Amino acid sequence: MDTIELLLHPVRLRIVHALSGGRTLTTAHLLARMPDTSKATMYRQVSLLVDGGILEVEREQQVRGTIERWYRLRQSSAVITSDAAAAASLDDYRRAFAAAMAALLGEFNAYLDRGHADPPADAVGFRQHALWLSPHERDELIGELRKAIVPQLNNEPVPGRRQHLLSPILFPIEDEPPQTSDQ
Repeated sequence: MDTIELLLHPVRLRIVHALSGGRTLTTAHLLARMPDTSKATMYRQVSLLVDGGILEVEREQQVRGTIERWYRLRQSSAVITSDAAAAASLDDYRRAFAAAMAALLGEFNAYLDRGHADPPADAVGFRQHALWLSPHERDELIGELRKAIVPQLNNEPVPGRRQHLLSPILFPIEDEPPQTSDQ
């Protein structure tokens, strides 16, 4: 299974999110983070990510007669290259967007179901802005967003930091507007 195929699954995307920032977790940790996922599904998805080279076993230890594995994300392998994105079909984009939205919904529901969720205190936000942009303005906006986001991607989990999911989504919602007679 190629990287695109591996990442086009909501549970696998959530596993990748959970292990970002250099974290190492067991399947028990992942199940606690994703209580809406069955144990069988979790083990199957982790196994696929290991077999596909997205995850690796950092260490193993004996726990009550079984082997507990701690997994780590191979960050360089959890990337869809620009060549792969350029070669993707429209149906691939449809599936990728659906998987991303399902993962986003799963993460948001897990946050709300924790029992101590406080959206105002946690600065939870979801806004959509319809922007009129030329290709140049769009590219500038993307560049500014990257300048703000990329340095934060290397942050590691330390006391005082909570993991947040940021999901910028950008796509044109219509063709250029028709010209009116007064223009």
